[in-house]
Amino acid sequence: MSMKLRELLEGVACTGIRWPEEEDFDQEITGITSDSREVAAGGMFVCIRGFLADGHEYIDKAIEAGAGAVIVEEMPERHLDAVMIQVEDSREAMAKIAAAWFGHPADRMIMIGLTGTKGKTTTAHMIKKILEEAGKKTGMIGTIGAYIGAEKIPTKNTTPGPYELQEILAQMEREGCTHVVMEVSSQGLKQHRTDGIHFRYGAFLNISPDHIGEGEHADFAEYLSCKKLLFRQSHYGIINLGDAHGKEMLELTGHPVTFSRDQGGDYQAHDIRNIWEPGLLGVSFDLDGKESAHMVLNMPGEFNVENALAAISVARTEGIDMETVRAALKKVFVKGRTQLVQDSAHFTNIIIDYAHNALSIESLLHLLKSYHPKRLICVFGGGGNRPRQRRRDLGQAAGKYADLTILTMDNPRFEDMDDINRDIIEGLDVYNGVYQIIPDRKDAIHYVIDHCGKNDIVALIGKGHEEYQDVRGVKYPFSEEQVIREYLQTK
Repeated sequence: MSMKLRELLEGVACTGIRWPEEEDFDQEITGITSDSREVAAGGMFVCIRGFLADGHEYIDKAIEAGAGAVIVEEMPERHLDAVMIQVEDSREAMAKIAAAWFGHPADRMIMIGLTGTKGKTTTAHMIKKILEEAGKKTGMIGTIGAYIGAEKIPTKNTTPGPYELQEILAQMEREGCTHVVMEVSSQGLKQHRTDGIHFRYGAFLNISPDHIGEGEHADFAEYLSCKKLLFRQSHYGIINLGDAHGKEMLELTGHPVTFSRDQGGDYQAHDIRNIWEPGLLGVSFDLDGKESAHMVLNMPGEFNVENALAAISVARTEGIDMETVRAALKKVFVKGRTQLVQDSAHFTNIIIDYAHNALSIESLLHLLKSYHPKRLICVFGGGGNRPRQRRRDLGQAAGKYADLTILTMDNPRFEDMDDINRDIIEGLDVYNGVYQIIPDRKDAIHYVIDHCGKNDIVALIGKGHEEYQDVRGVKYPFSEEQVIREYLQTK
């Protein structure tokens, strides 16, 4: 594959061009990359200033490898044997060049972008399920990878880099996707990864202090300003009025659709209630505002009501009928996020969740306690080569809420499990937490299935969607869901 240089530079704001011999916008470019090790003869090298390295330092290596064109922010003083194209922001240029290289696939699909500190993954799954229930082939890109229907494509970041992103979008278009749901992170927006993509829907879920520090955002103001960038490239703005910054976001869109739990809007939720019955641990609520309906979610937590309202706002604006929306929301689940492993013939109250810090574990256990189980049992372990205080905090969160804690293996890495457990137990002791130690995680799961009743809730914490255990530098295959289902078949 190759493209003419002039085609790749359409839409790119160039501040200067220096030719090696004579001007040739029709020269063929054979590939694009920001990694000098990947440059091939006739390729384009884009100099990115990163946190650890500056691509400008590798220009000579790229030209030695045969680069025919180089994108720079700072023009080299000496003359080089490649066309040098100066831009103000090479990340922005890379995004637009990558979109052109793959033929702007997003232009022929309906793009749905979600931004927020919490809830992006869950909301993306909700929207994907609704669209698929309506017969739309849907792609999804986010924290747990990219999907074309049920096919998973591994990705490096929540919002992939621009070349990887455009490559995935092109594959989605080739395979017949009409809609794509994307989690759009603040870092992705800051680094221009989605530049060149027009979103029909841009949704703001919420914002709270996070991702602030070296290598991320300088302060909350910058974090917020990066979230706002999504609405520069979105037609409809789907805005949560229940968030303190919702009205601020509302001012950024000319086509607003609003939702909230208790702050008004086009789609509102009232009478939120927990539901616990065979095969279902979730919430119900009454939808009000533009439409009225009774909704049931197959996942626990009042916070998921806001995620559902965002999904409903997108779906109804897209013209999907309410019965389809209702049916999809009752079925949807997110792998490894308060995931109920359903097997009504045997045992239905096991939750798999990715919570892996004290705050998320405490939040999860507090939520599950609100369903008033006979016993709340948690199964987890601490990560190796991590701060000891963090592990004490995990134990303290478990001791505060769980009736029984089973300590088992997580990702011990290069630490001894006894040392890890010793730290967790110090935290458990703060609340006199009852615990047992079952080192093998499979054995621990078998134990709770054998010893827990139908009115108990068991939370398997820390692994979530992960399908491995990291022991002494080796990642061994391990899926909690698979372990549960295989054992239940023997019961």
